[in-house]
Amino acid sequence: MPKPQPKFAAALSVHDKTEDALAEVIRQAMEDLAAPVDLAMVFVSPHHAEHVETVAKELTRLLGTTNVIGCTGESIIGESREAEDTPAISLWLAHLPETTIQPMHLEFQRTPDGGSIVGWSDQLPTTWPEGAVSIALAEPFSFPTDLLLERINEDHPGMPVIGGMSSGSYQPGENRLILGDKVLDSGGIFVYLHGNVRVHTVVSQGCRPIGDPFVITKAERNVIYELGGHPALEQLEAIFKTLPVKDQQLISRGLHIGRVVDEYQSDRSQGDFIVRNVVGIEKETGALMIGDYVKPGQTVQFHVRDEFSASAELKQLFAELHKSGCQAASALTFTCNGRGTKLFSEPHHDANCLRNVFGKIPNAGFFAAGEIGPVAGRNFLHGYTASIAVLAAPEEEG
Repeated sequence: MPKPQPKFAAALSVHDKTEDALAEVIRQAMEDLAAPVDLAMVFVSPHHAEHVETVAKELTRLLGTTNVIGCTGESIIGESREAEDTPAISLWLAHLPETTIQPMHLEFQRTPDGGSIVGWSDQLPTTWPEGAVSIALAEPFSFPTDLLLERINEDHPGMPVIGGMSSGSYQPGENRLILGDKVLDSGGIFVYLHGNVRVHTVVSQGCRPIGDPFVITKAERNVIYELGGHPALEQLEAIFKTLPVKDQQLISRGLHIGRVVDEYQSDRSQGDFIVRNVVGIEKETGALMIGDYVKPGQTVQFHVRDEFSASAELKQLFAELHKSGCQAASALTFTCNGRGTKLFSEPHHDANCLRNVFGKIPNAGFFAAGEIGPVAGRNFLHGYTASIAVLAAPEEEG
């Protein structure tokens, strides 16, 4: 007897009245799902933020489940539309038979040794099985997502985490998280999934490498003093002179540096780097300051970001996933609030890329203040990235 298949549905409303928008997405998504709801995700623009409590309570009451998670987002994604800077509510529903779903509210607790993350469910298995995946939403001002991902990478290597940081406000305590019928202004929501669903992760950092890779020969914390035995700025200037004018202009608008995730991998490509911003230059010492901690012996390469590179990479990653045999049934999209029409000349770029490859599948998400996803088998918190969970039945590949 074949296994019961997972089912998905999604709906977007741009009504400016919360009650009307909520009623529309519930009605449409429930009709499309036509099955019991096992997990729901909802994303709400800041225009509806003062009514998030109503959203949470109505969803848990009408959907018949407490497995409702969500957050506020600067802009909201639904189906193939990215509703930027406009009132919007996006609802995603999943019927997941024979699947373990364990949502948790995690918080950072300070201790004499520094701090730890608390709130883990006692029902989690000691060893997380192959195929397990987690979805994470977090409040950017109160929760150390990097610490959470470090713990997952160490305790459960290879287990992907996908998600994003709630957005829409730049003040602590104003972004919102939803867990069941509760609304939270701090911490993180972590959902453990394992069972009758396959989750593929697509992480597009939108950058391309320039010049040659270098080994860091002198560094301290987030400051790179030397690359290949020479001042880092000197190496950058040498590369700059060899670049076409277009790439030189990109560097003047924003430079990035990619750190190789797996030093033992000899054949490296675009997706094998974790990309961070170059945030400052010390002209006196020739040092570069970046948005990450580094150490001597690590391999890095300078990167630039532009619309063409970001678009080409995302399309390539989707095409490779489709070619692998993935029969996508749904998606969750967490894209940076610096993408959308701030980066691309056409609206709805990331959502349309997904649809062009996989067709009209239920898709929901939001523009995040930081995106969570794996690169080369390790989970990271990113910026200017599209992190996408593509869901399918586990029998998809032959």
